[in-house]
Amino acid sequence: MKRIRIHVFLLLAGTLKLYAQTDELNQFWNEYAFTKDLSQKWALELNIGLTTSSVSHDNNIFYNLTQVYGRGWAHYRPDDRWKISFFYAYFFNKNVPELNQKEAPEIRMAVQGMYRLLKEGKCKVNLRARFEDRHLQNEDGYFEAVMRFRFQVRAVYSFTKNDVDKNAFYAFVSDELFFKTKSQVSGPDLFDRNRATIGLGYFLTDDIQIEVSYANEIMPREPINQLVNAFQINIVFNDFLPNLIKSITPKKPIIE
Repeated sequence: MKRIRIHVFLLLAGTLKLYAQTDELNQFWNEYAFTKDLSQKWALELNIGLTTSSVSHDNNIFYNLTQVYGRGWAHYRPDDRWKISFFYAYFFNKNVPELNQKEAPEIRMAVQGMYRLLKEGKCKVNLRARFEDRHLQNEDGYFEAVMRFRFQVRAVYSFTKNDVDKNAFYAFVSDELFFKTKSQVSGPDLFDRNRATIGLGYFLTDDIQIEVSYANEIMPREPINQLVNAFQINIVFNDFLPNLIKSITPKKPIIE
C-alpha cells in the first residue's frame, strides 16, 4: 500500500511539473486573401495577414503585434483532385513567442501539394503537404536557413448544399504536424508543433468568403513548452477586384 502511494505521488508530481513548464498564450490571427483565376488550370493569390498575442503577465489577446506578412501564390491544377502551389513571402516577426530573439525578419518560399481524398457529397477531405524554405535573420544580421515540413488533414462539411460555393454554410476541422531543422533563431527541436483547428465558413457572395475558427497549437520546447489558443478570422475575395471594377465601369452604349 505504501508503494502504491509513492507511485501516485510521483505521478502527480510529474503532472504538476509538466503543467508548470507550459506557457499558455492567447492569440488573434487575421488574414485577407485575394484570388484571381487565370484559366481553368492556373490561378494567382495574394495573402496579407497579421498576428497579435498575449504575454505571460497579460492575457489581452491584442497586447503585442507579433507578425505582419505578405505572401504571393501561384496555383496549378492538373486535374480535379490535385493542386500544386508555390509561394514567396516576407514575414516581419517581432516578439514571436517561439523564436529566440525579439525581432526576426523572414523570407519564406514553399512548394505545396494538395490532394482531394473525398470530393463528392457534403463531406470533403483534403490532404496537404508543404515544404518551406525559411530564411530568418539572426541577431548577427545573417539569414539562417530553416527547412520545415508540414502535413495537414482537413475535412469540410457543407450544411446547405453539396458544393461549397455561393450561399454555402459549412464547418471544417483540420490537424497539422510541423517538423523543422534546427537553427539559432528557431531552436534545436526537430518536431516543431501540432496545430488543431475547428471553425465555420460562409460564402457571402460569389466573390466574398469568410471563415471564423479556433486553433489549438502545441509546441514542445525546452525548458518551457508553449500552448497557443488562437481565434482566427480569414476573409477571401475571389476575383473580387476585377468583378468590382467591371460592375462600376460604365457600359458603352450599343450603336446599331
